[in-house]
Amino acid sequence: MDKRLYKSSTNRVLCGVCGGIGEYLNIDPTVIRLLCLLLICGWGSGILFYIVAAVIIPEQPSKY
Repeated sequence: MDKRLYKSSTNRVLCGVCGGIGEYLNIDPTVIRLLCLLLICGWGSGILFYIVAAVIIPEQPSKY
């Protein structure tokens, strides 16, 4: 099975980036959100990471 990274359509707070990364890595998306928050508070690079990821990562296709 081909595993692809998508923004989450079910586990989203803003754009679904952290939820999608969590689903892709099979870990709790809250851990990804905390790491992103640490990047934002520590170096400010988390904001840039999130914006770039929100633009680059595609939406999850519907399963009809």
